[in-house]
Amino acid sequence: MLLVYTPKITPRLTYAFKHFFTRILLLEVQFTTKINDFVAHNGLKITYAKQPLGTEFFIQSKDLLFQQGVNDIEVKVSNWDDTKCFFKVSDKSTVPFDVFAASFYLLSRYEEYLPHVKDKFERFPAEESLAYQEQFLDKPIIDIWAYKVRDLLKERFNNYEFKNKKFEFISTIDIDCAFSYKHKGIIRNISGFANELFTFQFRKFWYRLFVLLNIKPDPFDNFDWLLKMQKRHQIKTIFFFLVSEYTTFDKNISVGNAKFQSLIKSIADYAPVGLHPSYFTMRNANKLKKEKERLENIINTPITKSRQHYLRIDLPETYQNLVDLEVAEDYSMGYAKQIGFRASTCTPFYFYDMEYEIQTPLKLVPFAVMDVTLKDYLQYSNKKSLSTILQLAEEVKKVNGTFVILNHNETFNELGRFKGWQLIYEKVIKAILNPKKNSGN
Repeated sequence: MLLVYTPKITPRLTYAFKHFFTRILLLEVQFTTKINDFVAHNGLKITYAKQPLGTEFFIQSKDLLFQQGVNDIEVKVSNWDDTKCFFKVSDKSTVPFDVFAASFYLLSRYEEYLPHVKDKFERFPAEESLAYQEQFLDKPIIDIWAYKVRDLLKERFNNYEFKNKKFEFISTIDIDCAFSYKHKGIIRNISGFANELFTFQFRKFWYRLFVLLNIKPDPFDNFDWLLKMQKRHQIKTIFFFLVSEYTTFDKNISVGNAKFQSLIKSIADYAPVGLHPSYFTMRNANKLKKEKERLENIINTPITKSRQHYLRIDLPETYQNLVDLEVAEDYSMGYAKQIGFRASTCTPFYFYDMEYEIQTPLKLVPFAVMDVTLKDYLQYSNKKSLSTILQLAEEVKKVNGTFVILNHNETFNELGRFKGWQLIYEKVIKAILNPKKNSGN
């Protein structure tokens, strides 16, 4: 157990310390404002204050964890050995910056509450983030800091045996559109035929016809293959289903379609199923509630996992709505246009509500890379996509974190721009689970 002396215990302080020590380093942490209790403690202990009490392990504090609300904070990034840091403090501190205030700033998504330019989908863009601008977006920097602090603690308390967390790999699949041609209804398919004819896409025209005549398989129907991969390699796989009404941004099969409902039920028999809240649920609590109830009625099981369609999050409202609906885990914490760690951690953490200054029960599971980011936004080749995924996985392995990837069922369509993605997926799995046997090349 680690005892922390601090002159004032605040929700921000306990939130930052518990993620840093308990969730990343598996170290129980307790707090005291009493100097006598701190001095009498014989185990691990640190002081977090403006000044040290003596010669103890001391980290000098800035003001952020003792404040409330959001202020325009000046952030100057410098170096700490081979990594970046900010909120620099004096030489009295064992660590040259307030690592806990910096962690809170990144975990709470403090910068997303500040004025910023949104992208065309009303999202906070990666390019506005400190991590992107200072070139540490591809590093789980909070986890890196935690292990560096652990090394310093080991030097001071060399008899203490630290626990080691296990690396975890999670594959997540978004089902924006379960089928490319099947079960879409007469009107949508006639419109598709017409579009393909007028734009001279004759190959697609004939393929659509062959699928509808049951001569060819639907190119988006890759669910049996994904379940086979899950079973063969024993990987945790989560499927997120979009079950909204048809809109410009939400184009899945009608939720009333019996075949679509049957698909969802069959997937739920073999893997966890979560909700993929539609485009307009970002600020619409009633719509979010209806979609959650709709999916729950299909699988007759409470829905506890969620990921926003288009990764549309508006802090704090989107997460507050999920909390109100008792969703336990959200998997939206990542960027559409850039790879990396949006909250600078690869360890699941809890949403801190800056509006009410409390840690909520909603666990945020950050993902590191999405298929569409690699192929569409960054326009990487298959070879570069594979090496990028494996490089990110290695960063997570170094700190025994949780490596989460995001794919779509349609990505495994071997006819379009993602041709070869099935092989990439299998190579990623094998390389991550058996690094000595598979180079990933």
